[in-house]
Amino acid sequence: MAPKDPKQAAAAAAAGGSGGFFSSFASTLSNFGSAMTKSVNGLMGYEGLEVVNPDGGTEDAEEEAKKGRWKQEERDGYWKMMQKYIGSDITSMVTLPVFISEPMTALQKMAELMEYSYLLDMADECEDPHMRLVYASSFFISVYYAYQRTWKPFNPILGETYEMVNHGGITFIAEQVSHHPPMSAGHAENEHFTYDVTSKLKTKFLGNSVDIYPLGRTRVTLKRDGVVLDLVPPPTKASNLIFGRTWIDSSGEMVLTNLTTGDKVVLYFQPCGWFGAGRYEVDGYVYSAADEPKILMTGKWNEAMSYQVCDLEGEPLSGTELKEVWRVADTPKNDKFQYTYFAHKINSFGTAPKKLLASDSRLRPDRMALEKGDLSTAGQEKSSLEERQRAERRNREAKNHKFTPKWFELTEEIAPTPWGDVEVYEYNGKYTAHRAAIDSSSCVEDPDSRPEFNPWQYSSLDAE
Repeated sequence: MAPKDPKQAAAAAAAGGSGGFFSSFASTLSNFGSAMTKSVNGLMGYEGLEVVNPDGGTEDAEEEAKKGRWKQEERDGYWKMMQKYIGSDITSMVTLPVFISEPMTALQKMAELMEYSYLLDMADECEDPHMRLVYASSFFISVYYAYQRTWKPFNPILGETYEMVNHGGITFIAEQVSHHPPMSAGHAENEHFTYDVTSKLKTKFLGNSVDIYPLGRTRVTLKRDGVVLDLVPPPTKASNLIFGRTWIDSSGEMVLTNLTTGDKVVLYFQPCGWFGAGRYEVDGYVYSAADEPKILMTGKWNEAMSYQVCDLEGEPLSGTELKEVWRVADTPKNDKFQYTYFAHKINSFGTAPKKLLASDSRLRPDRMALEKGDLSTAGQEKSSLEERQRAERRNREAKNHKFTPKWFELTEEIAPTPWGDVEVYEYNGKYTAHRAAIDSSSCVEDPDSRPEFNPWQYSSLDAE
């Protein structure tokens, strides 16, 4: 018999077995709500454009469409420009203005996953193979709180890096390894685990929204027993990109598989329905290699996750309790970019190692200008960096050179995903040796003396 819905099973156990009218009503609204989006057709003259309020407010479509960060003339201009891209993958096709950005790059956002790295430490120390997956899957869910930010991170320059130390004993390095298509690779390690990711996004622009498909390969190795975990995350949708209040939601399955034992956890991210029904909710089971449910998991990706041991039908086991495994940390109040305390830590030089690489994201002049609130300078610096990147590409093509990453190497492995195949980049170990040599040196570094941002392969671009 297939296991029952884990949300219903956990709720029944917590409430003495009573389902209740509200739960049934909310479920009905969630299913009905997928077809109840507000259209601004005819109101503003944009055929097929939808503006959706995720909170189910009562404002009319025209009022909802006026909300957001875009000025009227900017909205009109970008809408006219973007119409030709509808149905296309716009990952590297469109240059967007700096005022919709946050002062952080995509490489830094990769590092945000490390905030709750203690969950992987606990997974490594855990004897129970199924509880290992509870801890590890909660680690991967935890980053979705940060992913709900609607500001766009800066696209990394080819060769750009991000380093992080001074957090949980972790050394983290990420590098932009390809520009067309945009691809990043990351490696993190402490005494309990290694984390390796090759990230390649695929998008589908739908007018006022974009579907984001996470092509990539993510592997975690728990050091004590050598257990290897493989992640397949759900897709994400960003709604109201140009008109309305931008909001982000993920829906679908997250599957984390223990490649060593065959155990796995399958968690379903509920889509946001009418009046916000189902938004943030995550439910699923940890399964044995024989596909038997062992532990149910339930919660919200923006709040907390809990677990409970279950029987073979997915029902909570008698005598067990629903226990919390992870809860989001306190966050700053009224933060301009909705940053967590950890996001601010990532952006600071307090998590930077000695002799920071000149290619590090923190050093980007556009990022630093935006952080100070200087939009004009940020926009100019962003355009300058993008032009220098184009100049370097022309230089490389003229010399018939191929870009080679410093800290990662392209393998022959091609990893399949539900949305297409992805080339796999592997950490080459050179950064560990580089960092060890610097850390063992006796030189004293001036904290106020930092290099200029320089990810370029060639020493002079302006003269080319």
